[in-house]
Amino acid sequence: MNKHKQMTRRHASMTGYTLMELLIVITIIGVLLGIAVVNLRGTPDEARIASSQQEIRTMELALDMYRMHNASYPTSEQGLKALVEKPAEARKWQQGGYLKAKTVPTDPWGNPYKYLNPGTHGGEIDIYSLGPDGRENTQDDIGNWEKQ
Repeated sequence: MNKHKQMTRRHASMTGYTLMELLIVITIIGVLLGIAVVNLRGTPDEARIASSQQEIRTMELALDMYRMHNASYPTSEQGLKALVEKPAEARKWQQGGYLKAKTVPTDPWGNPYKYLNPGTHGGEIDIYSLGPDGRENTQDDIGNWEKQ
């Protein structure tokens, strides 16, 4: 019987110890998650800005290809839609368009990208997003004039 009591005590202490370890691990995970949430607060807009910059670069390359085929960029009136739908004036428009998605994307905030020909920021064309605030000509506008 003495051995049985020893085994029961050992089993009880092992179970308690395992439970204690589990509580410590859960506490550590909670602290780490709290730190991660605090550090990731500003990340969504940063990710949206990076996504917008990438989409602008993609459209700029598509517009360069359009220009190679048609000897000029689309007019401001034709806009970015000329990348997915053939304008009447396009001489050698690429069958299927110039964007893989077959539609002109909206920026990560749900607004249409803007296009100007001629550009107003020193280049031949401007492609830009209104940025997080959704207003034109503010500091958070994201455009092809900001070479990364």
